[in-house]
Amino acid sequence: MAPLFDLVLRHVSEPPVETGPFRMLGTILEADPYLGRIITGRVTSGSVRSNQTIKVLGRDGGLIEQGRISKILAFRGIERQGIEVGEAGDIVALAGLTKGTVADTFCALEASEPLPAQPIDPPTVAMSFLVNDSPLAGTEGDKVTSRVIRDRLLREAEGNVALRVKEAPGKDAMEVAGRGELQLAILIEQMRREGFELSVSRPKVVLRNAEGRGLLEPIEEVTIDVDEEHSGIVVQKMSERKAEMVEMRPSGGGRLRLVFHAPTRGLIGYQGELLTDTRGTAVINRIFHSYAPFRGDIARRRNGVLIANEAGEAVAYALWNLEDRGPMMIEPGWKVYQGMIVGEHTRDNDLEVNVLKGKKLTNIRTHAKDEAVRLTPPIRMTLEKALAYIQDDELVEVTPQSIRLRKTILDPNDRKKAERLKEAMAM
Repeated sequence: MAPLFDLVLRHVSEPPVETGPFRMLGTILEADPYLGRIITGRVTSGSVRSNQTIKVLGRDGGLIEQGRISKILAFRGIERQGIEVGEAGDIVALAGLTKGTVADTFCALEASEPLPAQPIDPPTVAMSFLVNDSPLAGTEGDKVTSRVIRDRLLREAEGNVALRVKEAPGKDAMEVAGRGELQLAILIEQMRREGFELSVSRPKVVLRNAEGRGLLEPIEEVTIDVDEEHSGIVVQKMSERKAEMVEMRPSGGGRLRLVFHAPTRGLIGYQGELLTDTRGTAVINRIFHSYAPFRGDIARRRNGVLIANEAGEAVAYALWNLEDRGPMMIEPGWKVYQGMIVGEHTRDNDLEVNVLKGKKLTNIRTHAKDEAVRLTPPIRMTLEKALAYIQDDELVEVTPQSIRLRKTILDPNDRKKAERLKEAMAM
């Protein structure tokens, strides 16, 4: 290996360094169960020692925090080992600071100028993570309390620079903001595989109020590579979601590249719809672009839902009788409870149904009477599809074994009171 290493040394230049006190730009953030937050970067100038007191500057030069370094780690081969001094040009990881993150400048106390850095894309979508309070709570998972859920989310935020976690005004709820519903869905999937039970609300975009510009919403640059034969439906669906086309060009092989500026709230749940419209041939890429004035209302789900009015196990005969009301989301034998969503209504209003009603026994024996019940296959709700499907008054119940849809208020009488109160407030 010696000739190869000599070749690397001859062709790879030394890292550029500057003169002056210690300065380092944060590049990678991670969380360690023993050391806490660890920030990795390359030392631009000066040197840093263990137990040294340093400060953290933001991109604008403002002071974020000041603290003492508890440990310095450096890469030695494929392992990371503790060292006493990090010199200019070294790639090191610092532990001991609680607020500094990626794109911040870690520097000596006498330094005043931050290093230039690209800004981190802000969180654009927020969801509420609530304690699961359904009648089936605790039957499939072992981590169900608000304290355990809160600790898990705060631990995730320590090592994930794109997440923002804070306590919601409601009881036993945490508000988690991230870069799109897919990132939040990945976090939920990780938690359910770890044994967590929780309920999550519909994703909502993070809006801003700006003086002189009114209400602002996040806009994303969306690039879609699609076959020419499917480009029409893609342009139509994106225009319905308040997107503006900025570029359309051929990309070879009978495909087109479409570039849109679309509001984030219009893209919630669109990826699955795009794959259906293009027979799975489209490729979509999204990146945050800017905040722009609010673009008006976007059409949501037009159909109501079928809601179970009793608790028990679903019966095939009852589901067969309800097929005229709309497609079902459950199968015979599944446990249901009052307020749980069991299907999609063919009309725009919600309807309470009984999925427990069995066939009455009689003495009549005919071929038509005894014919086996044949059910239409139910709608399979994945986590991403469920998050995009629900409305503001509904929740997704997530457990290690199941994904259920439910109304936020389970009792039908309390639900009607809340609707009347909402209508009165709107008037």
